Amino acid sequence: MIVIKKNSLKISIKNQDFDLPFLWLRDNCECNQCRIKETEEKQFLLHTVPVNIKPAKVESDHENLLIRWEDDHKTTISLKKLLQSSMPRYPKHKFWPKSFLPSKFRWADFLKDKNTALKALKDFVQYGAIILKEAPRKSNSLELLSKRLGPIHETLFERIHNVSVTGHVYNVAHTSKGLPPHNDFASYKAQPSVQALHMLENECEGGESIIVDSSKLLNDFKEDHPKFFNILTKFDVPFREFDDQNETYAEEPLIKCKNDGSVESFRFSNQLMQMINPSRKGINDFYKALHELSSRIYDYKYRCKFRLNSGEVLIVASHRVLHAREAFVPNGKRHLQDAYFVYDNAANNIVLLSS
Repeated sequence: MIVIKKNSLKISIKNQDFDLPFLWLRDNCECNQCRIKETEEKQFLLHTVPVNIKPAKVESDHENLLIRWEDDHKTTISLKKLLQSSMPRYPKHKFWPKSFLPSKFRWADFLKDKNTALKALKDFVQYGAIILKEAPRKSNSLELLSKRLGPIHETLFERIHNVSVTGHVYNVAHTSKGLPPHNDFASYKAQPSVQALHMLENECEGGESIIVDSSKLLNDFKEDHPKFFNILTKFDVPFREFDDQNETYAEEPLIKCKNDGSVESFRFSNQLMQMINPSRKGINDFYKALHELSSRIYDYKYRCKFRLNSGEVLIVASHRVLHAREAFVPNGKRHLQDAYFVYDNAANNIVLLSS
């Protein structure tokens, strides 16, 4: 069914209704004049037609929508592509079920087997965390993950960070103390979005890994305390990480939302948070909101705990999942390496592997 309205075209395809503005129809023309055939890139410029453009004739051949405009230009739009435009590109994010633990996949299968990689990446996008087991216990093996996660996202510090009590100490992670829930480099405006933590050796007593489902946490926080939630989307917080050769500093809100109000990213690092000017407007309300948020981050219903064994790699979507570590006794070898990747590259691999 096709109905031409005043400013749009109404069409039903496979029980889905679309109301398509005339400018949208003209902008999505697939002819060789409007698209570069070899690359499918758009070369049509919207301002070259009147804002009140209208079709002279509309019909469908069951595969395409065919439109002739008043200037005699002919537009073809694939009905299949129209349907695809309303479908999600990636799996939907899910809150963790009770007693959640990240799914485990064999390292070799993740890198070599297309079906395993596709299942693992879908799990990663849905829940924000997976574990690769039977990984090489060899330094710098994280470079190999670029096949599935894209190039390493470098920071001012090491390309692949070495975390041990005997190395370069510039962060609490390089001690045996407990590491509170956080995501790394809150001190960057463009904070790394994927973190891979590779346990090369773990012979020490204690040091269990903890991850926090901040998606569910922030959803509940917003429902229970909308005023506090709103404060934390607008109040800039200073973060700093440094050593004797590097300096990183950013002032950003803890919570960033999409246009629809849903959470896009969460920035939290108690250890990197710097002194806030006490004269700033709203400082008292900010601290009340932060107090409530902090108590939830330590609520066991949002977290899971497990031991990351030698030869295992924990991969987290770090804008969504906080990670932490309990204190350990340095009575054996404990060497972890971590590196950062870009979430978009990992998610886009789902599309490539699905084709």
